[in-house]
Amino acid sequence: MSGIEGLVKISELRKRILFSLLMLAVYRIGIHIPTPGVDGAALQQVFANMKGTIFGWFNLFSGGALERFSIFALGVMPYISSSIIFQLLTVVWPYLHDLQKEGDSGRKKITQYTRYGTVILALIQGYGIAAGLEQYSNPQVVTAGGMGFRLLTMLTLTTGTVFLMWVGEQISERGIGNGISCLLYTSDAADE
Repeated sequence: MSGIEGLVKISELRKRILFSLLMLAVYRIGIHIPTPGVDGAALQQVFANMKGTIFGWFNLFSGGALERFSIFALGVMPYISSSIIFQLLTVVWPYLHDLQKEGDSGRKKITQYTRYGTVILALIQGYGIAAGLEQYSNPQVVTAGGMGFRLLTMLTLTTGTVFLMWVGEQISERGIGNGISCLLYTSDAADE
């Protein structure tokens, strides 16, 4: 057995590869599902004016989902930020430092805290993006602004991020490679 021929004959490996590809396909399809309440054409015009800014970079890391303002517009960045925050906190906060030393049970607890942190960061970022989009009047990006739009956007973007976090964990567990890294690579590769 050699090369690709071997991949086809090993059923467990074949299942893992197919599972990973299926999850990545779900992610790429989800990038095209728009968040309610936003005029897509007006948002495209705003992003055309923002090329080369920080928003352009953020859009790159979301695989173009921000420019389309899809349900996955935040991507996995809140999860990555939360992971970094908790990694840093394990150094300075004795409680987390002790948890990390407990082995598998401690790491599971830190992972749970990281998930909670992801939700909090996604809610904050969702609110900030919704409030920011309401400010654009030329062109009018938001079809009907107000607190209802902000809450719906927060809920939609947070749910999308939590779903991507779950997809990443499923790929890591049942597929090939680190799931979050695969999602990031798929985002970047799709934009090139």
